Amino acid sequence: MKRAARPTVGRPGRGAGSSVNFGCSPRVIVHSGVCATVRAVDGARAMCGISGFLENRPRPEPEAIAIVAEMAQTLIHRGPDDDGVWTDANAGVALGHRRLAIIDLSPTGRQPMTSGDGRFVLTFNGEIYNFPELASRLRLAGVTFRGRSDSEVLVEGFARWGVIETLRQVEGMFALATWDRRDRVLLLARDRLGIKPLYWSQQPGLFLFASELKALHRHPHWSPPIDREALAAFLRFGCVPAPRSIYLDTYKLQPGMLLTVSRLGDVQQQAYWRLADIAEKQNGARQREQSIGERLDGLEAVLRRAIRDEMISDVPVGAFLSGGVDSSLVVALMQEQNARRIRTFTVGFAELDYDEAPYARRIAAHLGTEHTELYVDEREALSAIPDLPNWYDEPFADSSQIPTQLISRLARQSVTVALSGDGGDELFGGYERYIWARRIAILQASLPLPMRRSAARLVSAAPAPLFETVAARLPRRFRRPMLAQRLPKLASAIAADGSASLYRNIVSLWPDSSRLVPGAVEEDNLADKVAVGDRLGDPLEAMMFLDQLTYLPDDILTKVDRASMSVSLEVRVPLLNKKVVEAAWGLPIDLKVRGATSKWALRQILYRHVPAELIERPKQGFAVPLGRWLRGPLREWAESLLNPAMLGRSGLLEPEPFIARWREHCSGRKDWSQSLWAVLMYQAWSGHRS
Repeated sequence: MKRAARPTVGRPGRGAGSSVNFGCSPRVIVHSGVCATVRAVDGARAMCGISGFLENRPRPEPEAIAIVAEMAQTLIHRGPDDDGVWTDANAGVALGHRRLAIIDLSPTGRQPMTSGDGRFVLTFNGEIYNFPELASRLRLAGVTFRGRSDSEVLVEGFARWGVIETLRQVEGMFALATWDRRDRVLLLARDRLGIKPLYWSQQPGLFLFASELKALHRHPHWSPPIDREALAAFLRFGCVPAPRSIYLDTYKLQPGMLLTVSRLGDVQQQAYWRLADIAEKQNGARQREQSIGERLDGLEAVLRRAIRDEMISDVPVGAFLSGGVDSSLVVALMQEQNARRIRTFTVGFAELDYDEAPYARRIAAHLGTEHTELYVDEREALSAIPDLPNWYDEPFADSSQIPTQLISRLARQSVTVALSGDGGDELFGGYERYIWARRIAILQASLPLPMRRSAARLVSAAPAPLFETVAARLPRRFRRPMLAQRLPKLASAIAADGSASLYRNIVSLWPDSSRLVPGAVEEDNLADKVAVGDRLGDPLEAMMFLDQLTYLPDDILTKVDRASMSVSLEVRVPLLNKKVVEAAWGLPIDLKVRGATSKWALRQILYRHVPAELIERPKQGFAVPLGRWLRGPLREWAESLLNPAMLGRSGLLEPEPFIARWREHCSGRKDWSQSLWAVLMYQAWSGHRS
């Protein structure tokens, strides 16, 4: 479907462009202008893929090189511009690297990289935003740099300050591995919020790591079975929660962690940064007297600095723009700090309830960006589905992975780096469930559990069409997308008994997932996290804390990383900058959520740059009409995966519960699209794997 092109009206002094067709597709509309290449600094940066292994029985060097090179080659989409390997046959260690060049692709920036004293060898995926400052301090300490890369700053920091102290000082997104040649240990680290991925696996006599699981498959001695408990957890949450992966004895390194493995296979982990420490420290410091205006000014200054630092590049930089609060604020502060027009991108759908493109278009026109919107029909959206198992490597069932894949492809045709507004919901109270958390907490305190369970049964029994009919009769500004899908979760939340149960019920797709996987016993990995959340004193903040520890890295950031890296696009998330996280936890909760208004503080800052009438509407999210698709164009595909023979082929699933929900969904009585998407993604992944 092609929408008529509309002229873009820029701010005074920035110029206005006319709409022109973008050559690659008749459905892509560009509001023309000048592509922004944002200022560079003296340094080399790259987004990459890393891999490697440590073996107790060293193999011949040519063989080790061949294996690690093949592992790295599977990650070429993460780094198409350069590659490198480093091995020490006597030590049994091999490191691999693929590079996506962002600044200065020179020989001095190649990886794996060795420190000047020869002690540390580094393979690094990420961006260190404060590396010029760290480089200056290292020079004062006597370090001489051979090149201009943030990777070299890291490895020289390890040599001068030690690994854990360097990690505490850096600001950025990263996953890395470094071999300590003196102490003969391998060290792995991941950034504070889990923006970049890192998997590791321990087998007898073998330790493996990589940015993605597909690289581990290329080692001849890695062939682990599926982890039943991880599969059950996936069906509950729609993603495999860290530290597990879908495979036995294979894990995600958790955010803020440093892992050390010796030649003998002894694995130890320690935190160099803990979200709980920040939340509790900042919570306790909120009593300092400041006016609301002073708090907002301070937050805006932190946001502006984070966005300025994350725009640094000498390749074209753009931004995802949905027209919501988070992405609009990021784009507004980008454009304010750039003399040239920022490129912005959005994806639109024909279904009005799922189409945010008109809102994004108006924001782009007001800010004067060069805006590109892609309107996709069902056929184009659904064409992304067959590739999903390949890019995610393990089952993943957030259906917004489809539009995220599409917008990443669109942006990559014009830019190499894009900023996004991810993290704003979790840090500043953007989800409706946060508002409901307080209301449900009041219900829990005032109504006995049996009464709440009775109310939950009544809500659950109501047919989906009833709620859809009611929603359709409301004024559009009051409608809530996916209402019928959300009500079962609301019902289960009403019946919850305690904080852990409340959170688990709200985020669960299949509440009793262990019975879907015979022999699985789900771990309660929320208990310690809930205890910290409860100490924060507000059920709303407790839920935000849990989301930042679990849903954000395991779902949101995984989705963005795999979608963007599949097309070699680097996506930066300035709202998850270390200083922004600290500032967010320093805000009183009533500056995040006021009554029924979410992200209140971000809205007030945004209104300094964009009129409120362009922003104010119900939260929509990056959703697709999945329920209708499963009853229509995807029905044949879904039925091919949900028949008893296909469900039972692995021996890991109990078919009947899935078949029952599928029948109920197809009848139109209930909308089970989100929970069915989980089993469909597992089935599709399982078929791809075999």
